[in-house]
Amino acid sequence: MRKVVTAAFVSLDGVMQAPGGPEEDPTGGFTLGGWLVPHWDDVTGQAIGETFGAPFDLLLGRKTYEIFAAHWPNVGADDPIGKVFNRVTKYVATRSAAPLAWQNSVALRGDAAQAVAELKRHNGPTLLLQGSTDLIQTLLAHDLIDEFRLLTFPIVLGPGKRLFGRGAIPAGLKLVDSKVSTTGVVISRYVRSGEVTTGSFALAEPTEAELARRERMKQEG
Repeated sequence: MRKVVTAAFVSLDGVMQAPGGPEEDPTGGFTLGGWLVPHWDDVTGQAIGETFGAPFDLLLGRKTYEIFAAHWPNVGADDPIGKVFNRVTKYVATRSAAPLAWQNSVALRGDAAQAVAELKRHNGPTLLLQGSTDLIQTLLAHDLIDEFRLLTFPIVLGPGKRLFGRGAIPAGLKLVDSKVSTTGVVISRYVRSGEVTTGSFALAEPTEAELARRERMKQEG
């Protein structure tokens, strides 16, 4: 069975919109595109390299696909990420009938959650989800994401597209790895670990046996 892994750049307040440049995604009047660039360092690059170094297929929404397809086929042949992205299979959740021109692209039309659930049932490499905030919300609502690899940047962006929207269902997570870059980026990896558990710090009501014990102590003392 295949895993769905979301690898995302996020601000401290959970915004993941347009991390790479001002024109990447200005929808909704977002004006802070390119916010990750000043925080990039070798530690951050190494974390990205580790994610892209293991076998995977890309899982993308149509908007992120178009952004990637306009960029990665045009990078130099010596670009390590470009070589991988151009080679791997790209599964694209889309409602459009327009063709997917980037090599090795496969359209997932119709119900995206059903299509991804079907992909997960088969053998194959990890399904690596990049960008694609709308698709993330759909998969969160159907509990189809198995792992989160997050790079949390020390900034607050305010309005913008968020990793966890209103449709996210409660879920328990386990932190399995973490480190901090030289620029304060927290690099963390979480896997699903069942349901959310709860508790209480309120003082418990004493049992009848405890009340009887206290009464005996009063009488003896």
